[in-house]
Amino acid sequence: MKRFFKRLASLIPSKRKLMQLYFALLFNANLKGYISGTIFKGATKSACIPGLNCYSCPGAVGACPLGSIQGAFSADKSTLFYVGGILLLYCIIFGRFICGWLCPFGFIQELVYKIKTPKIKKGPVTKVLSLFKYVVLVFFVVIIPLTYAFRDTPLPAFCKYICPAGTIEGGLGLLSNELNESYFSMLGPLFTWKFALMVSIIVASIFIFRMFCRFICPLGALYGLFNRFCLVGVKVNTDRCTNCDLCVRHCKMDISKVGDRECIACGECIDVCPTHAIVWKGAKILKPYEEVVSNTENPKRTRNIVRAAVCVFMVAALVGVGVYTWLDKSNNLPDHGNTVGTLCYGEELSVITKDGIGESRINPATTGKITVINFWGTWCTPCVKELPYFDQIATDFDGDVNVIAIHTNMICETAPEYIGKYYGDSKITFAQDTLDEGYYAKLGGRGTYPYTVILDENGVIAEIFVSALEYEDLKTAIEKIG
Repeated sequence: MKRFFKRLASLIPSKRKLMQLYFALLFNANLKGYISGTIFKGATKSACIPGLNCYSCPGAVGACPLGSIQGAFSADKSTLFYVGGILLLYCIIFGRFICGWLCPFGFIQELVYKIKTPKIKKGPVTKVLSLFKYVVLVFFVVIIPLTYAFRDTPLPAFCKYICPAGTIEGGLGLLSNELNESYFSMLGPLFTWKFALMVSIIVASIFIFRMFCRFICPLGALYGLFNRFCLVGVKVNTDRCTNCDLCVRHCKMDISKVGDRECIACGECIDVCPTHAIVWKGAKILKPYEEVVSNTENPKRTRNIVRAAVCVFMVAALVGVGVYTWLDKSNNLPDHGNTVGTLCYGEELSVITKDGIGESRINPATTGKITVINFWGTWCTPCVKELPYFDQIATDFDGDVNVIAIHTNMICETAPEYIGKYYGDSKITFAQDTLDEGYYAKLGGRGTYPYTVILDENGVIAEIFVSALEYEDLKTAIEKIG
C-alpha cells in the first residue's frame, strides 16, 4: 500500500510542471486553428514568445524568437532591431529560466523522459556534447541566414533543416487535420529528413534528459550566455556554501556550478542543498511582501488569498487569449499555395487585347471578386472549344465574377488576332503568362491544357479543374462559392 501511494504521489505534477503546462497552453491557445487546420495570423503573431514554439503550429498565438531573428536578417533595420530587442530583453531578464519553466518543447522532452527505461547519465562526454549547440547557433542561426540575406534570398536554416518543434507542432499539427489532406502531395525528402530527425530526438529524450536542450538547441545556447547576468534564476550564497557539490551531482544538466550557462533554473538544487546556500535571484524584491504578510493576523490565509488571486489572473489570461484568437477576424488566414484552401499566388500579368499586348497589367489573385483563371492557348483544341462557356460566365456574372484567360507564351502572337475575331466584345480579361509558363507552373500546372483555377473573393483557391469544362460546371462551382 505504501508503494502504491508513493507511486501515486510521483504522478502528481510539481509546481514547475504545472507552470510548463500552463505556458504551453497559453502559447498555443488558438483552439480554432486545431479545428480549421490553419495558422493564426493575428496581431499577436508579430510578438515573439520566450520559448521554442513553432510559428506554424495551428494553435500558436505568437512567433518563435529563432525563426523571427533568422527572418529579420533579410528585413529592414527596424525589424531586426525590434526582434533583436525582444530577444535581448528575454536574455537579460530570464536567461535559461525560460528553458526550465516556459519552453513548450522542453516540457515535451521532460514528459517523455518520465517513461520508465534505463537512463543515460551525464558525464564528460555529455559535457563536451553540450558545446555543440553553440556551433548550431553560430552556423544555422547566424552565418547561413546572413549569407543568404546578402543574396536577397532569406533562408531560416535552423527552422528549415533542424527544428524538431517545427516538425511536431507545425508539420504534424497541420497534417493531422483531415482538411489539409492535400498537403501530403507537397511532402518531399526535406520533410522525410526532418521527421526522422524529430523522431530520433524524441526517442533519445526518453533515455537522455532534455537531449535537444543540452546538445542542439541554439535558443538555450543564447540564453545560457546571459545566465550569469539575468535577473531571474538561482544563485549561491558563498558564505553558506560548503563546496560539497551535491547540487552539481544531483542536477541532470551538464552544469559545472549552479547558475552557469547550462543551468535551466529548475530549482531542484535548492531542495537538496544541506546548508540552504542556494537561493532565488531577486528574493530581496519580495522581502517587503513577506514582511507585510507576516504582520497580518493570519499569514497563511493571506498567502492563500494572494495565490488564489494569481491563479485567477493566469486562468483569465489563458481564457482571454483563447477568446481573442477565436474572434479575431484576421485569424486563420491560409498560407499561400496552389492547392484548394490556400491563398493563390499572385503575379502581375500583361493584358492582351485585339490590338496586341499592351502596358496594362492584372493580378488574378487580388481582384477582390470571385475569379476564374483559365490557362489556354489558341493551338489547344479543348481550350478553344470551352472558351465560349467562360465567355458566357463572364457575361452572366458580370460585376460579380472576373474571368481571366491566360494564354501560354507558346504561339502567343496568334492570340490578339484570335481575340479580335471571336471575343472582341467579351467580358473576359485576356492576359499573357510569364516566361516559360511561370504562373501556370506556380499555380500547379503540370503540362496539361486547359487548366482552370477558381478563387473566392479573398483570393483563396476554391476549385481546380485539369480538364475541359462545360458551362454548368463553371456555374455550379461559382454558385457554391457565392
